[in-house]
Amino acid sequence: MKTRLEFGKRTYVMGILNITPDSFSGDGLSVSNDPVSAALRQAEAFIKAGTDILDVGGESTRPGSVSVSAEEELARILPVIKALVAANLPTILSVDTYRASTALAAIQAGVDWVNDVWGLQADPDIAGVCAQANIPVILMHNRSKAGRAVLGHFVDVDYDNLLEDIQRELLVSVTIALTAGIKDENIILDPGIGFGKTVDQNLELLNRLNEIKALGYPVLLGPSRKSFIGYTLDLPPEDRVEGTAAAVTVGITRGADIIRVHDVAQMVRVARMTDAIVRGK
Repeated sequence: MKTRLEFGKRTYVMGILNITPDSFSGDGLSVSNDPVSAALRQAEAFIKAGTDILDVGGESTRPGSVSVSAEEELARILPVIKALVAANLPTILSVDTYRASTALAAIQAGVDWVNDVWGLQADPDIAGVCAQANIPVILMHNRSKAGRAVLGHFVDVDYDNLLEDIQRELLVSVTIALTAGIKDENIILDPGIGFGKTVDQNLELLNRLNEIKALGYPVLLGPSRKSFIGYTLDLPPEDRVEGTAAAVTVGITRGADIIRVHDVAQMVRVARMTDAIVRGK
């Protein structure tokens, strides 16, 4: 599997496979009687629609969600990962986890990337696991523990300077990665839309995404169906596709290299059209 993409040529699309019963977006696949088959069907639909990366996660990270054990996380995702690998699908396969033990098991099962929503700062061993495997790692900014969640979104999250603070804290994750032996070219940054930011902070961050891009690494943007869209438009998750499209479009114009989304078919079209405008492709 090709794990390194040619960033700058076009926007890549990551499709979300939530193997959870409590996803905020209502798309959790573990509620199915056969989550492995459900995940394979969704993966095939995403590939047909044009996705480049599949991101498999077994723990909800919505505001106010309850953490699950590493054993439960692995029980949810490992059968799905093994089935996806066995199907030899023409996409990159990513695991969404912050645990070293989960990352190691997923890598051994055949995943190509690790997507850590805590930027290597939740488990001190995960950086070494990723370095040893020599695979790309997504480092996300996350202040969820410092924020107070109310009705699915964060309030009263204090930043001295929003973009400078996020830049500085992302660079802490970069330092952890490099110190552990993760190669510079294997680092992808995610500014953490929705993770420890208020509605207004998310909107500002999205509009100033170019300042994250200025750090010199590829940028992943994950605005899909999130509460800042819901509160802005007063809409539930299933009706946020147009809001997501607007966020994706602005994100691409500000330098996003990858978009992480639920509505793959629609967002592939949005990305291609935006690329045609801003990249001439």
